[in-house]
Amino acid sequence: MSETIGVGLIGYGLAGKAFHAPLIAATPGLRLAAVASSRPAEVAEQHPDAVVHADPAALIADPAVALVVIASPNDSHAPLASAALRAGKAVVVDKPMATSVPEAEALVALARETGQLFSVFHNRRWDDDFLALSALVKAGTLGDIGLVESRFDRFRPQVQDRWRERAGVATGIWWDLGPHLLDQALQLFGPPETLTADLAIQRRGGDAIDYFNVTLAYGAMRVVLAGGSLMADPPPWFSVQGSGGAFVTHGMDGQEAMLRAYPGRPQPTPPRDARLTGADGVTTLYRLPPGNWGAYYAAIRDALSGDGPNPVTGEEALTIMRGLELAEESSRSGRRLDWRY
Repeated sequence: MSETIGVGLIGYGLAGKAFHAPLIAATPGLRLAAVASSRPAEVAEQHPDAVVHADPAALIADPAVALVVIASPNDSHAPLASAALRAGKAVVVDKPMATSVPEAEALVALARETGQLFSVFHNRRWDDDFLALSALVKAGTLGDIGLVESRFDRFRPQVQDRWRERAGVATGIWWDLGPHLLDQALQLFGPPETLTADLAIQRRGGDAIDYFNVTLAYGAMRVVLAGGSLMADPPPWFSVQGSGGAFVTHGMDGQEAMLRAYPGRPQPTPPRDARLTGADGVTTLYRLPPGNWGAYYAAIRDALSGDGPNPVTGEEALTIMRGLELAEESSRSGRRLDWRY
């Protein structure tokens, strides 16, 4: 496929405006042809060549749209993705792909039935620290790893009146941030043997989960995924300890901050260093490679053109969904659970 692929974006909130739209617009071979949004003036100001539709159904029916990107609230992901697949459109959906495992299973089955590309935006596979850690693990630099601590912390002591922080299905930070950390862990190490989870509401007036601590067991190795909303002085983002040394980073990859600050198009992010400690106890600064969320949409373009694989398959995202629900079950029961998948 040599012609430019027309992309339709459903949703122009934070995810659509700051992440998807600029990444799509910056990817050669993709064109942001249409946006379904209740903010037509805002869309027109930043993407004047995109047609603005008042409702998602009109965007899905638009003949100029070959790829539908869904960046709307979580409870709309599965219905909209299903409608787009049935209309013969390729689909990218923001994480989580659905609000339940049965919904997710139905989407994967429908994508197979229709033969359309179906992918989930697990963009943090292309964070600077994760790219570096993946290379170190693959090279065996850290030796036999004993403990991985992977966090996604924020300091937001006041509960905000928005859907992500209200009581409901697939709300709260476990469903918002947990998919990133689960996906990274499974990419690094594959499925664990067991999972133990503690999910809680810590903020006054909170209705949705705002703290999680989830332990994945791989034989003797432990991978701890954690996040909270009361973290004014957070611990390391990544802390990986092994027989060959340690890899430690503080703070988050800068791509999100730059996209929020410059919502029109992606900007280069400042370089960052990690701390790499050898088996001899000597610690040095380790320059992280540039993060590159745009690589996801470049891979989507190539997959649609027949020049490469789907960067994040529906089956991979379905495994994340199963892990999300398993953690909820573990937290409710207070038990360590076998990984069933």
